[in-house]
Amino acid sequence: MTIAQRLQALKPSATLAVSAKAAELKAQGIDVISLGSGEPDFATPRHIKDAAIAAIEANQSYYTPVDGTATLKQAIQHKFQRDNHLEYTPQQILVSSGAKQSVYNACQALLNPNDEIIIPTPYWVSYPPIAELCEAVPVIIETTSAADHKITAKQLEAAITDRTKLLILNSPSNPSGMVYNHAELLALAEVLLRHPQVYIISDDIYEPIYWADEPFENIVMACPELYDRTIVINGVSKAYAMTGWRIGYAAGPANVIGAMKKLQSQCTSNPCSIAQAAAAAALTGSQDCIKEMINTYQRRQQFMLAGINAIKGLHCNPTQGAFYLFVNAEQAIKTLGLKDDLEFCAFLLEKAQVAVVPGTAFGSPGHIRLSYATSDELLKEALSRIAAVL
Repeated sequence: MTIAQRLQALKPSATLAVSAKAAELKAQGIDVISLGSGEPDFATPRHIKDAAIAAIEANQSYYTPVDGTATLKQAIQHKFQRDNHLEYTPQQILVSSGAKQSVYNACQALLNPNDEIIIPTPYWVSYPPIAELCEAVPVIIETTSAADHKITAKQLEAAITDRTKLLILNSPSNPSGMVYNHAELLALAEVLLRHPQVYIISDDIYEPIYWADEPFENIVMACPELYDRTIVINGVSKAYAMTGWRIGYAAGPANVIGAMKKLQSQCTSNPCSIAQAAAAAALTGSQDCIKEMINTYQRRQQFMLAGINAIKGLHCNPTQGAFYLFVNAEQAIKTLGLKDDLEFCAFLLEKAQVAVVPGTAFGSPGHIRLSYATSDELLKEALSRIAAVL
């Protein structure tokens, strides 16, 4: 049997592959420390679990509307009003089985074959494959650590053509942890206002995991004139340690959300009913649980940043959010006589028993991504091992 051509060139997620390899080695008795997973190491807060248990006891185990329960959509409306000062009707909101499905739905709803989608590096590993599944053309804008891995208005202007349909912005960023500030968003918005055919996906999944000096903003908050062209993606996975619950959501123009809903109705239908009840509790309940996690992540970031920058051949800029360091390893790769970041990651796994993700997976060769969403003890040991082999 011949596999469909669109899937033959599709690669599995690099981050999931690293986590799977680490788990495989651990099962063989090898003491591997995995810094590859983009997953909070906290337990889901008690009040959220209680809401799920109550939903089970209330027999909320049936199909819900394709686009989510009325209760959860109201909670999402409230979240956007409270945190982002954005107003959306229920018809402008779609709940999906994770933010990844929300991104996929939006791309399928907007992109035609040969349309161009602008993706800045370093990008989340799934953006280009999702574009390719839509038969669209990923247009990659390369960034550097000197520019804090953020694109400029000049770069954006140069990348836009008459075939450009979509721009994806992810801030705070996976993998870089960098954040676009108000002035930078306004500069990008000024370019986009000159090109009304370009829609924007604002991937805000790491929004609450944030410690920059300015309050959080996405591009539609910075430039309300882009409201009718922006699809805001978010979810409960990262902020509330609910990765396995699989609840993401999108808000945007009603016609785009309606198309995304139609697609979802033919693919997965509604997200899990119990997880939706839990997500509603997460968004409407006390947000103190997030503050505790953020304080821990920021403290770990400072510890890891100092440790990495003390190791010869590695360098990383301070970050403002998420729970990753995107480390420039070019000098270490050169010193070791290795070919690239892929060989460097293999070297760290073999010699130090530390699993990290190569920057090539994010469109930025010569780098590695470290997740510090794990215990202080393991982070300290991982740094010690890396330092020892370098």
